[in-house]
Amino acid sequence: MPENCAFIFDCNERMPLIALGINHKTAPVEIREKVTFVPELMVSALQQAVNLPEVNEAVIVSTCNRTELYCEVGEKYRNALLTWFSEFHSLDLETLKPFIYEYYEQEATQHLFRVASGLDSMVLGEPQILGQLKSAFDIACANNTVKAVLGRLFQHGFTVGKKVRTDTAIGANPVSVAFAAVSLSRQIFGDLSPLKALMIGAGETIELVARHFKGQNIGSITIANRTLERAQRLASEVGGKAVTIGDIPEQLVFADIVVSSTASQLPILGKGATESALKKRKHRPIFMVDLAVPRDIEAEVGEMDDVYLYTVDDLKEVIDENRRSREEAAIEAMDIIASEVVHFSHWVKTHQSADEIRLLRQKAESMKQDCLKKARGMLENKEDADKVLETLATNLTNKLLHGPTIEMRKALKEGDQALINLLHSLISHNP
Repeated sequence: MPENCAFIFDCNERMPLIALGINHKTAPVEIREKVTFVPELMVSALQQAVNLPEVNEAVIVSTCNRTELYCEVGEKYRNALLTWFSEFHSLDLETLKPFIYEYYEQEATQHLFRVASGLDSMVLGEPQILGQLKSAFDIACANNTVKAVLGRLFQHGFTVGKKVRTDTAIGANPVSVAFAAVSLSRQIFGDLSPLKALMIGAGETIELVARHFKGQNIGSITIANRTLERAQRLASEVGGKAVTIGDIPEQLVFADIVVSSTASQLPILGKGATESALKKRKHRPIFMVDLAVPRDIEAEVGEMDDVYLYTVDDLKEVIDENRRSREEAAIEAMDIIASEVVHFSHWVKTHQSADEIRLLRQKAESMKQDCLKKARGMLENKEDADKVLETLATNLTNKLLHGPTIEMRKALKEGDQALINLLHSLISHNP
């Protein structure tokens, strides 16, 4: 769902929040990779950010698909963040500007809630971003660059992300080929822990599939590849073992699940080898997924009674349907986010009013102490006590009413009935 489709905000309502950055939608990878914050420089970057004029709090989110700054700023803030952002990465600001988005106040809140819910991700509804946000927040907290506003904002964002995932189907169905293959395996077999998986190939797709299987606690993973060294590298990462393509017939006897994705122009697995393996397995079924184009597994294999063979086209139909389901869920998610933005806005108003009340009381206390100091001086000079009390009361009254009197005259002159009513209300509520 596009970022600009959600809400109309009251421009007079101010929340001291800014979100700026770039992501996969606004910038190509050659730009994104230039503005990442590497882990060893993150602490320094956070400290530099909060040392900018009027920047009170900061959280930096830096992933392969996005780099974002979330900040709480003061009233006199001027766009220092954008300049610092470009200078930190030694980039020309004018070159960077076309790729950068900036959100203020409620729009910044909305953006963070969308990110936390997976609505702003390359894969709609993916769950990893929520963990990445939490990691970024934890680093900022550990380095004291988070206070009340961002603390509340991010905690609220985490709650919204969980709520969207719980109350909608945004993440219910797989929308990647790799995850769809693993999900189908679970649908067919249920518990994967007693099963053995054979991965044919060692490219990016097989790597993703293997990682998903590892995450589902599959019993064992074997990586078969033409280059044994590459198979060994992937096998070490997923806790599996490595073999060559020539070992496939032998390994097929033990494999409950086979996933293949190579660049071979000819089939790697044929009917004969599969028949031989099934006999040795006493016809225990094998689930096969052929993600290669052209296909790695001969079509005739899918006609065998004890083989469940899916091609990339079969999975595409599932993925397209799941993507439509997620898009429908995204509409529901935006309704949740709209409501939660309002809730957070109410909290900010309360937080700001508490600050204003505290400042008002501090000013009144300062006036009181000033009047008391003068009264004590008069008493030390042996002046009459009644005169001292009269002077104290008069001075304090004049100080407290000076500002409201000026505002009342101005309101009467301009016919500002709302302000007149407010000032009357303040006076009438005094004990």
